[in-house]
Amino acid sequence: MLQHQAPLDLAFQALSDATRRGMVERLSRGPASVSELAEPLPMSMSAVVQHLKILEAAGLVSSEKVGRVRTCRVEPEALSAAERWINERRRSVERSLDRLGAYLDATKPEEEKTK
Repeated sequence: MLQHQAPLDLAFQALSDATRRGMVERLSRGPASVSELAEPLPMSMSAVVQHLKILEAAGLVSSEKVGRVRTCRVEPEALSAAERWINERRRSVERSLDRLGAYLDATKPEEEKTK
């Protein structure tokens, strides 16, 4: 099911979980091994790996295995795509609010305009 969704959908779906957001937050400070990511979490290693698989399928995280250690890192471009989408929505809402404000100012009764 995950493979057939748009990248942005996958990113937001992956980020909808607090554990995965915490992992991305930790990885935004630098690469970490799966064990390091799992250390503060109250869950099994297999649950941590499942969360990482979702983040990787969304393109938010990549990992590399060297010997017995799998190191994960955040993929900034995937985060940038989500940020761009959010910022576009924010700008659209702000423009609408600006137009509403201008309309309300223009239609304000004269006695209120002089206050």
